[in-house]
Amino acid sequence: MGAQPTVSDVADVAGVSRQTVSNVLNAPELVRPETRERVQAAIHSLGYRPHASARRLRTQRSSTIGIRLDPITQDGISGSILDRFLHALTEQADQRGLRVLLFTATGPEDEIEQFRRLSDGADVDAFVLTSTFHGDPRTEWLIENGRSFVTFGRPWGIDDMTDPEHLWVDVDGRSGLRDATRHLLSTAGSRIGFLGWPSGSGTGDDRRTGWLEAMREGSGLSDDELSTLEVASEDTVTLGADAVRRLQAAAGPLDGLVCTSDSLALGALTATGGRLPVVGYDDTPIAASLGFSSVAQSLDEVAAGVLELLTGEQGGRVRPPGEVPDTRHRLVAPHLVVREWPPLIGSR
Repeated sequence: MGAQPTVSDVADVAGVSRQTVSNVLNAPELVRPETRERVQAAIHSLGYRPHASARRLRTQRSSTIGIRLDPITQDGISGSILDRFLHALTEQADQRGLRVLLFTATGPEDEIEQFRRLSDGADVDAFVLTSTFHGDPRTEWLIENGRSFVTFGRPWGIDDMTDPEHLWVDVDGRSGLRDATRHLLSTAGSRIGFLGWPSGSGTGDDRRTGWLEAMREGSGLSDDELSTLEVASEDTVTLGADAVRRLQAAAGPLDGLVCTSDSLALGALTATGGRLPVVGYDDTPIAASLGFSSVAQSLDEVAAGVLELLTGEQGGRVRPPGEVPDTRHRLVAPHLVVREWPPLIGSR
């Protein structure tokens, strides 16, 4: 009792040979549909799982995806989004019979060295990249060396947004910040400020565009007036608070603030004492616990998209000629989580 079912057990239940079971598992096109269905039903009823090590030896594939484990961020807030993505990716990969191998790197060049080492040792079949940025050298190396990969994040700053060799999945931050700004315009007033990252961040610039579009659409303010309502900061609570104080001193009264991250939103709440409606981005546990609104990323959907692209017909590489480009690149819609104002931090 308790022994794991074997290929022989499946063959006995389905009334076929062990070779037929093997064909269903490894070359199902060789088996007649009715026989294949009978074997698959037996596999399901017995709870049979193929021996992973034997399959790896037979196929010369590791069934493993490599992904860098990012360092802990200074404030420990916004970095949780990648932790949640990694959990979703690992969970869904396991359901597909795949493993996730974590590695660390000190920077992009060191990460490329890890790509080379893991590829040379046949330790992984493909890579998932996160935290893409302008002129990212990692994707260029992977393409030049014929490695399968998908990025969580668009190829900012280089002309391969629709390159069939660069598959990506991303969250539409532009629409997320547009929705957040529209929400504050309808509930707080027309002078909605923007607290973002310094210019040059593809992700940050994309989110800023959403704020600007909504403000041009619904605030009635000129572009010159809008330029006085935004300020940039590195992604920490302390620097975000300092930036908001500068913004208030320069721009005068504000009706609300939308922020590129929850770290900056917490900084804004700290600077204003919770007297100003604030919307963050990432919907981290901090946003939920303190009670401020935030834009949530659909990380389960992102992970599913990444795995679908990696395990497609070409295994993360160039798609067949004429295939619809949307099958190579996925833009996932976020959603605004609205919480009653004021948050706990402003209850005093």
